[in-house]
Order: sequence, then C-alpha cells, then structure tokens
Amino acid sequence: MSSPFPLFPALAAMSALAAGTFLLRLSGPALRAKVTIPQQVEKLLEVSAVVLLAALTATAALTEGDGFAGAARALGVLVGGVLAWLKAPFLAVVLAAAGTAALLRLAGVP
Repeated sequence: MSSPFPLFPALAAMSALAAGTFLLRLSGPALRAKVTIPQQVEKLLEVSAVVLLAALTATAALTEGDGFAGAARALGVLVGGVLAWLKAPFLAVVLAAAGTAALLRLAGVP
C-alpha cells in the first residue's frame, strides 16, 4: 500500500522552509548594524504591528465562516479585553471571556 503523501518531497519541502526561516531570522541581527532605518519608519512599523493585531483580533472575534459570529462571542471577547487591559491574570481573562460567551449562549443570545 503506497502512501498518498510521498516522504521525500515532504522532507525536502520542510527542509527548504526550515532553512529559509532560519536565514530570514538570521538576516535581522546581521543587517541591523549595516542598515539604518529612519525614526519615522520605525514608528510606522510599530504602529502597523498593533493595527494588524487589532484587525486579526476583530476578525476572529466577530466572524465565523462568511458571517457574523453572534453577540455572545463579541461580548466575551470584550470582557476578556477589558480584563486584560486591567492587567488581570491570564487564566482569569480566558475563563471570564469563555464564561461570558457560554452564559450568554445558554441564555439564548446567538
């Protein structure tokens, strides 16, 4: 019985991806001393990382498949976000967010 996923091409692809990842990560410290980035560009990169994280969080919190995920999930994420902003312990943030969403769904909120 032959495998539907050949071993050699898979190992070659994984090795190429591992080498590329290693070289990309190594290029940062290697080029940092040689390439100077203007202060405005550094600030823009910092802000863009925050904006990207916020967009990913909003997408995951508000959508499921092709539509709206429902108010219960959004309110659960809101509770978790507020607790995280107040610097609550991580476990408390996760449990409060999940509990809020679960209780709202139990009460019939979609």
